[in-house]
Amino acid sequence: MDYFSGRISALIEQLSQLPGIGPKSAQRLAFYIVSQPEEKVKRLADSLLDARRNLHYCRECCTLTDSEICPICANPKRDKRTIMVVETPRDLAAYEKTGKYTGVYHVLHGAISPMLGIGPDDIRLKELMRRLEGDVKEVIIATNSSLEGETTAMYISKLIKPAGVKVTRIASGVPVGGDLENIDEITLLRALEGRTEL
Repeated sequence: MDYFSGRISALIEQLSQLPGIGPKSAQRLAFYIVSQPEEKVKRLADSLLDARRNLHYCRECCTLTDSEICPICANPKRDKRTIMVVETPRDLAAYEKTGKYTGVYHVLHGAISPMLGIGPDDIRLKELMRRLEGDVKEVIIATNSSLEGETTAMYISKLIKPAGVKVTRIASGVPVGGDLENIDEITLLRALEGRTEL
């Protein structure tokens, strides 16, 4: 039985499809949105459409950006010879919050997971290998310490080692099964400083 009109039910349905938003949160968000002034709702809708239309992958690191090259890759002060490989742009943001990492990143947009049908060709590994043709001294693998993250780390290590580039893995101060985006800056920094060679 529907408790609400078709339009509010449709809005709740759309919001509940967002990651991490269950039916109750979707309902709360829907009622909040419809109670706001129309101009505020329009700004929200416009910013969603603008982001969808104008964000794309950075030509170098594959993070999301609205220019050809993201601000990190464009920064001449960053050490382009050290590349930290992360699964998502959220992981990149987590490490940037530490304020201590001065290299650049490579965002895979996923991890290898045979159970989910995600193989090496489904993540941004070709782009990483192209970057290694330049002057790269070290690749730091900072994938999550889940089964998928570990599988991806080992695959990348085996792929890169023949190129003669040093490959390290962040230390396990990051809890097994933990997502980097949810870990505090001090733990991330210790994991980075305690990385080991693969």
